[in-house]
Amino acid sequence: MSDPRIIRANGADICIETFGDPSDPTVLLIMGSAASMDWWPGEFCQLLADASRYVVRYDHRDTGQSTTYEPGKPGYSGSDLIRDAVGILDGLEVERAHLVGMSMGGGIAQQIVFEHPERVLSLTLIATSPVSTEEDGDRLPSMAPELQELFAHPAPEPDWSDRAEVVDHTFAGTFPLQGSVRVEETELRTLIERVYDRTKNMASTMTNHWILEDDDITRSLADLEAPTLVLHGTEDPLLPFEHGEALAEGIPDARLVAMPGVGHGELPRAIWHLVVPAIVDITSNLSMQPRETSSKTSLSPTEPC
Repeated sequence: MSDPRIIRANGADICIETFGDPSDPTVLLIMGSAASMDWWPGEFCQLLADASRYVVRYDHRDTGQSTTYEPGKPGYSGSDLIRDAVGILDGLEVERAHLVGMSMGGGIAQQIVFEHPERVLSLTLIATSPVSTEEDGDRLPSMAPELQELFAHPAPEPDWSDRAEVVDHTFAGTFPLQGSVRVEETELRTLIERVYDRTKNMASTMTNHWILEDDDITRSLADLEAPTLVLHGTEDPLLPFEHGEALAEGIPDARLVAMPGVGHGELPRAIWHLVVPAIVDITSNLSMQPRETSSKTSLSPTEPC
């Protein structure tokens, strides 16, 4: 594991951390809304690196040690988060990578394939949904009624300067998203404490991603030509399992792997024995394909986070 460091990508400072040998195939991990790279467990990343993968995780804008903005006033759009991910590959001088996206990160990964197919070796989509508005429409189920009520009547904001209060607030907020197979509570609380300690502005983290403007995607899932793995929890209350099924049905030759008992936005250790081999499999024997030349910006990943 390398020390976290800053690269300049798409006009923002993005904090990244890498695992493994840079000469191995690159796996770029893209996390979901309001989530720093800490939500990709370091031990999980190391398991992939031990399988001869160069693993890269990073903080989105407004998370962790990356560029942050005033709460409620993000100085960027959803499209910038896509360009940030591509900019990371540029900064690392990686022409093509395997993309692994969780929740919103899965949407970002899909859009990268639409816009920059020459940069993508494979696509792994975890706990996410089709970004295209052409298909599926109203046929996909909405979130569970309990979550709808929670979003309609959210808990009061904590005092963002009070570490214990914010940790308790965030910890409580994970429970409605969990399934029967979940991250152990002590491990989860330790993770949230680390997130708080690494984050420049928790108020911005918990606010700004939810109000970003997104572009409408009019292309079809059938246009996603990258080899694709879909991982989806069978007890996901935010994006029910049918969303994963829709991805696997719509993307040519995609493989669907169910994560029994898993909810939304987590990778409990109990299912790593399913997830890690599946990702290793989809990222195998694909990096020997001829590489296409891509336009890259010179970026220097030298400043520590």
